[in-house]
Amino acid sequence: MGFESIRIERLEYSMNIVELLKVIVFSLVEGFTEWLPISSTGHLILINQLIHLDVSPEFMEMFRVVIQLGAILAVVMLYFDRLNPLSRSKRGDQRRVALILWSKIIVACVPAAILGKLLDDWMDAHLYNGLVVSIMLVVYGILFILIENRNQTSKPQITKMWQLNYQTALYIGMFQVLALIPGTSRSGVTILGAVILGCSRAVAAEFSFFVGIPVMLGASLLKLAKFGFRFSNAEILYLVLGMAVAFLVSVYSIRFLMSWVKKNDFKVFGYYRIVLGVIVLIWYVISTLMGKPMGAA
Repeated sequence: MGFESIRIERLEYSMNIVELLKVIVFSLVEGFTEWLPISSTGHLILINQLIHLDVSPEFMEMFRVVIQLGAILAVVMLYFDRLNPLSRSKRGDQRRVALILWSKIIVACVPAAILGKLLDDWMDAHLYNGLVVSIMLVVYGILFILIENRNQTSKPQITKMWQLNYQTALYIGMFQVLALIPGTSRSGVTILGAVILGCSRAVAAEFSFFVGIPVMLGASLLKLAKFGFRFSNAEILYLVLGMAVAFLVSVYSIRFLMSWVKKNDFKVFGYYRIVLGVIVLIWYVISTLMGKPMGAA
């Protein structure tokens, strides 16, 4: 009896380690893909088909969004001095610049904040599936390639963040609404919209990071409220570990993208999205034929 008890304990311990490793994998994927214009949702769909976290569907839906808090902290850390209007090292005019930047960020967030709250449940019920995600991956992949080809013969009009006015910020926010459709990529569509509106790649990428702070924070709080703040000890551990890993990986992801845009365009991400979209579509068709439709959990 004692031997059997020890064997069961060891089995449970091994299973817990496996679940933690799954959390790390999900968070690695989320942290790296969240800031790149390649759709974290598309990647998480594939990962979820390969490894299933032993949690309820409700928790998984919330977990997928809330670990983004770690990604938000990465932006805050990397750009803290620039975004902090209360920094003692700033002069009066520098504080004013930071406050103006925040006001533009808020303006850009208004469209997604309104429509996101209204459409959240409907989106989850009708659009979180492999078919929608695959289509959006391919469509925006093609758009990235077309826009970059067009930009080869034109120069950006907005090369400094202070040149981005409120009207442009609002228009970028309208583009961000499109990211409510799974597979679009929030960073991807805001970068694409900013580039179309005349921003340089660097300004487009940085403003996408900044706009992501309130949007992702709001989405995370909304999911937490819907879940009900009732967690088991294991679920708390999964969330904390997930956010920590997403934070660390996001730091690298953001630095990678900013380094990339200084010397390269976004076409490689467009080609990558098309390939990923085809893979997701094939997987969706196969899983549907097998009677197990691919979801976006």
